[in-house]
Amino acid sequence: MKECKNILCCTDFSEDANKGFLHALDLAKKHNARLHILHIPHSFYTYCKHIVDEHVPEGAPSGEAFFSEEIAKKAESSLREEYEKRLGDFKNYSFVVEHGAPYVEIVRYAKKNEIDEIVMGARGKHELDRVERGSTVDNVSKYSPFHVIAVNGRPSSKDTNSEGVS
Repeated sequence: MKECKNILCCTDFSEDANKGFLHALDLAKKHNARLHILHIPHSFYTYCKHIVDEHVPEGAPSGEAFFSEEIAKKAESSLREEYEKRLGDFKNYSFVVEHGAPYVEIVRYAKKNEIDEIVMGARGKHELDRVERGSTVDNVSKYSPFHVIAVNGRPSSKDTNSEGVS
């Protein structure tokens, strides 16, 4: 088995992503690996760029027109608020905020940082993504040269009663 030194946990703060975080943290502890916790703030620019009358500089990431340092700071604050306590005494981690098309930025970050495993939720918060371009996890799985683990946050059959209710 290949040594695992860097694990990327992608989050949009959905139930599935939060379960994915727990799985990624467990892997990082087990392999004594660095845990990269990545969030890409959702931008409607990717849906409306063809109708927005705004100049986007040549070569700019696809969410540039609606991204700011203020958004990045709020996103990092949200990462800390959501996950810092859950990390407990585990200290080998970093919080990362990127902007652009989520699946593109996830794959780009993974390549740049020599990621061994990508862990993400099977379903995200933004269903419009799935309708228009396929889900983020589908696209990351398709374009990433790395292992991708999609974590399902739905209750398992063990966690439900005979009517399928938790």
